[in-house]
Amino acid sequence: MRAPALYGIMAEFNHPEDLVVAARAARTRGYRLMDAYTPFPVDGLAEELGFRFNWLPSIVLAGGVLGCVGGFAMQYYANVIGFPLNIGGRPNDSWPAFIPVTFELTILVAALFAVLGMLALNRLPMPHHPLFNEPRFALASRNRFFICIEAKDPRFDPDAVHDLLEGLGPIGVYEIEQSR
Repeated sequence: MRAPALYGIMAEFNHPEDLVVAARAARTRGYRLMDAYTPFPVDGLAEELGFRFNWLPSIVLAGGVLGCVGGFAMQYYANVIGFPLNIGGRPNDSWPAFIPVTFELTILVAALFAVLGMLALNRLPMPHHPLFNEPRFALASRNRFFICIEAKDPRFDPDAVHDLLEGLGPIGVYEIEQSR
């Protein structure tokens, strides 16, 4: 029987400062495919992990522009091209009357893009993750701080990663097997 593939090596820490130091040390050694898990936001951790750019604002902007153009075009087609009606002598393309629906569709489509973009960028829904195989990982939502260096990293060497993480004084270092 074949041994399960390795997902990565994870270390557990008591304090958020230790986690930031671990992320900095791993990044300095050239590891790029790693992630940290904490019960609350930790200042400076995202920068140490290498997160610099977030696509979500661009996705929301695209959704807002699409909703705005779509809302205005829908009303313009209905009132000017498809079914023009002379009501009270006003022009068919009276744009001030189009503002409320255009605004509402801008907000609606931007909000939908925000939710769907967030789910896509976070790769959700993810009912099971390999880290869930480690019983200690349940503490990530309570009072422990974890960093995992993934085996997909080009510089990944299990012994070197294990030695690096052990040298940082964690509570424990765990090998995480790939889910079946």
